Amino acid sequence: MRTQMLSKVQSSGEQSGKLVITTAEAEAHIWVYGPAIIRVNITKRPSANDQSFAVIQKPGRRITYIENKQSIEVNTSDLKLIITKSPLRFNFYTPGGQPLSEDDSRFGTTWQGEKVITYRKLFADERFIGLGEKTGNLDRRGSSYVNWNTDASEHGIKTDPLYKTFPFFIGIHSGCTYGLFMDNTHKSYFDFGATTDEQMSWFGADGGNMNYYFFGAQTIAGILQDFTWLTGRMEMPPLWSLGYQQCRWSYMSAKEVLKVAHTFRKKRIPADVMYCDIDYMDHYKIFTWNPETFPDPKAMMDELKAIDFKLVTIVDPGIKVEDGYKQYNEGVANKYFATYPNGENYVAKVWPGRCHFPDFYRADVREWWGKAFSALTEPGVAGFWNDMNEPAAWGQNIPGLVHFGKQSIPEVRNAYGLEMARATYQGTKKLLGNKRPFVLTRAAYPGVQRYSAVWTGDNSANDAHMLLGARLVNSIGLTGVAFTGVDIGGFTGNPTPELMVRWNSLGVYTPMFRNHACIGTIYREPWRWGKKNEAIIKKDIEHRYCLLPYIYSSFYQAHQTGLPVNRTLAIDHTHDDKVYDGNYQTQFLFGDALLIAPAASTERHIKVYLPQGNWYRLSTHEKLKGGKVHKADAPLTDLPVFVKAGAIIPMQDVVQSTAGHGCGMLKLHIWYGKEPNAFTYYEDDGITYNYEKGTYYKRIISFEPVKNRIVLSAVEGNFESRFTQVKLVLHGFNTKLKAINVNGESIKLQEKKHGTSVTVPNNRMEMIIEF
Repeated sequence: MRTQMLSKVQSSGEQSGKLVITTAEAEAHIWVYGPAIIRVNITKRPSANDQSFAVIQKPGRRITYIENKQSIEVNTSDLKLIITKSPLRFNFYTPGGQPLSEDDSRFGTTWQGEKVITYRKLFADERFIGLGEKTGNLDRRGSSYVNWNTDASEHGIKTDPLYKTFPFFIGIHSGCTYGLFMDNTHKSYFDFGATTDEQMSWFGADGGNMNYYFFGAQTIAGILQDFTWLTGRMEMPPLWSLGYQQCRWSYMSAKEVLKVAHTFRKKRIPADVMYCDIDYMDHYKIFTWNPETFPDPKAMMDELKAIDFKLVTIVDPGIKVEDGYKQYNEGVANKYFATYPNGENYVAKVWPGRCHFPDFYRADVREWWGKAFSALTEPGVAGFWNDMNEPAAWGQNIPGLVHFGKQSIPEVRNAYGLEMARATYQGTKKLLGNKRPFVLTRAAYPGVQRYSAVWTGDNSANDAHMLLGARLVNSIGLTGVAFTGVDIGGFTGNPTPELMVRWNSLGVYTPMFRNHACIGTIYREPWRWGKKNEAIIKKDIEHRYCLLPYIYSSFYQAHQTGLPVNRTLAIDHTHDDKVYDGNYQTQFLFGDALLIAPAASTERHIKVYLPQGNWYRLSTHEKLKGGKVHKADAPLTDLPVFVKAGAIIPMQDVVQSTAGHGCGMLKLHIWYGKEPNAFTYYEDDGITYNYEKGTYYKRIISFEPVKNRIVLSAVEGNFESRFTQVKLVLHGFNTKLKAINVNGESIKLQEKKHGTSVTVPNNRMEMIIEF
């Protein structure tokens, strides 16, 4: 097959605010979306529809450029793009001229038939992170990947591809950073020097345009903020979805669901969510209930509601071929399903048997799908779990000639899960009125954070998968998706009691904390592991509920900035070689302040790398120096967790669910450090969208060690805090400190083993605490 490469420029000029460059092979269109965002779209079909499932923004300004015989230069305040003319190549620099990313001068962008690939220069010290749900090392250098959303049941720790496509990565070299998002839903490929003798990296797709957005912010946090500005940020999640979630394939009856829920309450193990997997349905038909085992869904949900549980039900895309089944008849009558080119509805077998598949790329189909959720919302379902939406069919390979409207499945398969999540979210949001729906999806594409949480699919009950799950969650966080989780305990296989205890302790520090298991495996509820292990699991779940004020505030940060809740250390310590070391690459920050060091269930001592600065062991309050490796005890009762010096961590007392009000005391833990720090504390009702209209409670909490003071700013927003008192708990402060001044009033400190504290009313005014 002949290879075509971009040759010399034939013409160039501004058209409708963009720069248009033509060669003999193609047209290149360049837009400026913001000071640090430039889009390049190289196409052989310039008149084709320019659509994106991911991007929600428009170019921010009319493009300006300087042109001479050899090159065209586009400058913004944060980026410089130099386009060479013979041949046409695209090279990005900092405003000061330091190279960020350059086309390979020999090959640039090429075609082989419909396949389009861009080859880039590989810098000697260049690292790559990102691509979302991908196995392998944190640093992708020397690895290659395929994006093709796949039902990767029983996948291994090196399997590729998996369920999701996130064609976005961050490059790091020479003290610089950049980001690149190739917005193309065809099967795509990324090779970070794995096959080119360390000469080039390359990325491309089986069809479509070479369409990418280049990000020039010089921090990873800045790149994520720009990427999520472009593709959207998550809404505030319902607070109940951050509590403990209990799931299984399947709880086989309403009676069993209720028995499990009541056992949580009887044993006083905090929990918020029960799930129904596919067996709640009538012969696996979507939007139905099994009349024998779930005869009265509303009565079941009323009983769950009475003990403060929410219910989440699974929904797959396959619509059973069965005359008389409402969704089937409506879908056929209105031509809502994927078809062959001759107009026949495509049929494949999944759980219900022979099925059709909705065309979620159409607005009318999404609206129809969303309305159908009334069969679930009317009895009281609050969460909606989208599974099998790669889309999956037995045998995996849906024929390439299957069409969704005018688009064949090879063109848009990778966006199917995104569009199903969109349809589910938009429909349930309408049905629930002012209440926030919880949507969970297995397949995804950038932009999914606008609609849904994600989880990492069918993992296995072993230590390797537990540690892989932490890396997957951290990597997905690098794509703007903050609400992520894994199946705690492993979906397939049977965990040892030690693994279950350890995985649960890691689940405390995972954005979505869900226990899930496959049919035929042992039951996974916390009380299934003996009294001793039940007590450990209960203690850790209680700790999760104590941390909810900190966790919810961390989600607010994600909602505002796109910064994930689980953060690879590469975000804050980008140029520290040690964080990419295979021994420490699974470590992560949970929010701003907590460093989590995952340990295998068989390990009782591990090595932990603490980045520069001072740290404290959370459980023992031992102070440790950063910038070095430490040996840490890792008993099953105490996962190694460390607190950054200067940290501000709001906590609460144990409650049995997020609906509980507790004692009304907000415990504000502050760990002494020499550097100033600030934390944005956030509350709202956790249920409605009233926060969008100002009904929230936000204040900035500042620690200023040089001035010997802590400041709680005046409250912003008109929501009344659920906490009537604030208990300030000081860790690592001067042991001779006996009293503090609160707005000029001296108050005596109470001393305890690991710190001193004082309790004051939680008013809305500025509070200055001097020590």
